[in-house]
Amino acid sequence: MDETRTDSVPASVDELQQALRGEMYVADRALAMSVYLALTLKRPLFLEGEAGVGKTEVAKVLASALGARLIRLQCYEGLDVSQAVYEWNYSRQLLHIRLLEASGNVDRTAAERELFSEEFLIKRPLLQALASGEGPVVLLIDELDRADEEFEGYLLEMLSDFQITIPEVGTYTTDEPPVVVTTSNRTREIHDALKRRCLYYWIDYPDLDKETQIVRSKVPQASQKLAGQVAAFVQELRGTELYKVPGVAETLDWTAALVSLNETELSPDVIDDTLGIMLKYREDVQAVRGEQTRALLNRAMHRGTQRGGRRG
Repeated sequence: MDETRTDSVPASVDELQQALRGEMYVADRALAMSVYLALTLKRPLFLEGEAGVGKTEVAKVLASALGARLIRLQCYEGLDVSQAVYEWNYSRQLLHIRLLEASGNVDRTAAERELFSEEFLIKRPLLQALASGEGPVVLLIDELDRADEEFEGYLLEMLSDFQITIPEVGTYTTDEPPVVVTTSNRTREIHDALKRRCLYYWIDYPDLDKETQIVRSKVPQASQKLAGQVAAFVQELRGTELYKVPGVAETLDWTAALVSLNETELSPDVIDDTLGIMLKYREDVQAVRGEQTRALLNRAMHRGTQRGGRRG
């Protein structure tokens, strides 16, 4: 049996990489390779990395590139089947029971079978992804590490066989499984049983050249000089002792803020005034502000000069 997709999937890794770039996502070849294999082998993709490095964005741009519907399940502590998979519409069931009683013709066996049918079923994201019937679907299971370990166990059937069993109704499956992208910020370890069902890729912080490309792509209003300085400064900032270093998302937010302030290059004062866009903890802001800002900026400028020299 041919296990490759034949729909809108790009024909090669290079073509996929170009398609992602067309959606303003700068993906290196290793990431594009993992995404391509997930598509062609019909395997879930498990993306792990620090917060803000672009894991969630992969699913978003992939859905756009494939012309697919994006269904997102945002995980959190206490997430259970009723919020992630399905639940019964109890108010409609109760109303239906009253109508049956009012008619005076109640067959208990038939009534129970009718009450627990698809008509009274509320589909949540996981079931929606299997029962969509509206073309290709990208299912994003976001920040799985925030959910309880018990929920991971429920996902095993879905990720291995692309099916969900509802005792009262039966098993939902699909001829064309969704593209599944699961992410984790690694605040806790995900069980091996779940990882074995997925292709795995660790997304790291980008290097200077890549982060500059990302800034130029996502915030085109920024001048090349400002984009390079911002990327270099953030690269230096990540090397300092902080409670939480900024991710790429913070880099983009900061660049957009600087553009809105009509800044064309970095200065110690403007950095101090806007640190709260990148750093989300008071202790981190206090540790960087002042002399540390100036030292980081000097090193960033030196790094930028060296980079420019190599290119020259």
